[in-house]
Amino acid sequence: MKSFWNLLKRNKQLAISLILLSMIILVALFAEKFAPFDPLDADMDKSLIAPNEINKLGTDKLGRDLLSRVIFGTRASLGSTMIMVGIIFVVGTLLGMIAGFFGGWIDPIIMRLADMMISFPGLVLAIAIAGVLGPNLTNAVIAITAVSWTKYARLSRSLVLRLKKNVYMTAALVTGVRNRRLMTHYVFPNIFSTMLITAMTDIGTLMLEIASLSFLGFGAQAPTPEWGLMLNEGRTYLATAPWLMIYPGLAIAIVVITFNLLGDSISDLMEPPH
Repeated sequence: MKSFWNLLKRNKQLAISLILLSMIILVALFAEKFAPFDPLDADMDKSLIAPNEINKLGTDKLGRDLLSRVIFGTRASLGSTMIMVGIIFVVGTLLGMIAGFFGGWIDPIIMRLADMMISFPGLVLAIAIAGVLGPNLTNAVIAITAVSWTKYARLSRSLVLRLKKNVYMTAALVTGVRNRRLMTHYVFPNIFSTMLITAMTDIGTLMLEIASLSFLGFGAQAPTPEWGLMLNEGRTYLATAPWLMIYPGLAIAIVVITFNLLGDSISDLMEPPH
């Protein structure tokens, strides 16, 4: 524990990003405690009220408190992004490990499938998939996952191919170690840090993609408080009620910057000393 605090003292960027991340997670977990009003409680008499003492960030077109919706939007936006990153990490890493370790006929099948997905613009393909599946947050996660796993598969495959050339891997194969044990005890632990850094640095980008699909109408649907959807709902009133876009956009920017800072800090820590 003492070494951890010393690390934070030396690395200010890591300390700041961890503090911000802790605050974001607390807001997501305890949104009911932080939100002053019900995010779904509409009151047309309070439609498009500017920020004031009661409604700190103003209200939307239905009179719903914007601060409460931004707070609950943390849960929807962050939760869906973390689930998606976890799925992409597991699926992409596992397929890449299988392709690199076993080779043979399974390697070109997985890699050609990855090449096929990469050949299309990612967001355009995600929009097409979400359009076919139907517009909701779950299908948006599935759509982005379908076009994003390829990066992890190609990276883990290249790492596994490099590992297979090491002497200890050859020795393990000669001594008759089972493939399952090789994968779990030799391969995965050696590629985990690189894959984790990649996932951490991708969280911000993937959150932007989720927000983009919601903004375009292929993600979260009303009345769900989700930042991308809130931006879409507020764009009509940009001139008359700019707070409808400013605060959800600011929330997205803060979370994305936080995860980018954290990813950079972890990447620096994982690098071998020169």
